[in-house]
Amino acid sequence: MRKAFALPTVAIAAAAFPLLTMSPALADHDGSYQADLGALNASGVSGTGMVTLSGDQATVMIEASGLVPGAPHAQHFHIGAQGTCPTDADDEDGDGFVSVTEGAPYYGAIGSSLTTEGDTSPDSGLAVDRFPTAEGGTISYERTFTVTEDVQKAFAAGTAVLVLHGVDKDGSGTYDGDVVSDLDPSLPMEATAPAACGAFEEAQMGTAPNGGAETGAGGTAGIEQQAAIGVGALALAGAAGAGALAYRRRQAGEQA
Repeated sequence: MRKAFALPTVAIAAAAFPLLTMSPALADHDGSYQADLGALNASGVSGTGMVTLSGDQATVMIEASGLVPGAPHAQHFHIGAQGTCPTDADDEDGDGFVSVTEGAPYYGAIGSSLTTEGDTSPDSGLAVDRFPTAEGGTISYERTFTVTEDVQKAFAAGTAVLVLHGVDKDGSGTYDGDVVSDLDPSLPMEATAPAACGAFEEAQMGTAPNGGAETGAGGTAGIEQQAAIGVGALALAGAAGAGALAYRRRQAGEQA
């Protein structure tokens, strides 16, 4: 049977994603930072994010496993809130998921979209052809790009958080299920729910190797071979404005 998800642009009110005012007197942000990813929504995801900041340049490395095989996964720097991660106990509405809205008071709004190429602003949200696909359930990502002053301040203030999205809670092998996304009722919650989260802390292990500016790993081959799950826009209001996110899934063939 052929299925399709038609995904409109999502707009989230700024009130849902409050940002804390940062002090102008911030320590220098240059240096290395590490985030150890913890699973959310019983995803089983684990991994590490490393960031080396030098002025407005960030070299980012992410190694993660336990993700939905062959599916695209949104990944961002989130900034401006508590600089912490929610837990599965923060499922306030009892629907079985910690949603983006429920997690936002902890990790905040999108500061940077960790795409494999092109724009990295919050406005980029997610796009299936520019975010890593978890081939075999793993992501190995590296990219150097320019970050905004807000992102630099968040790292200096200790409020920068790495969040990966997309879970397969029912074990079906794809994004589906009866619980709808808090971002858009036309989407399954699995498509947008956070899968892993880690707060960045200063690292003393030196800088991450520079694999070259404007490069990324994690590919889209799985989408081309299996299904297309596009990400249109995820709007997370923040000091720099709202971003946009939507997921699109188009089944590539007939299934019994």
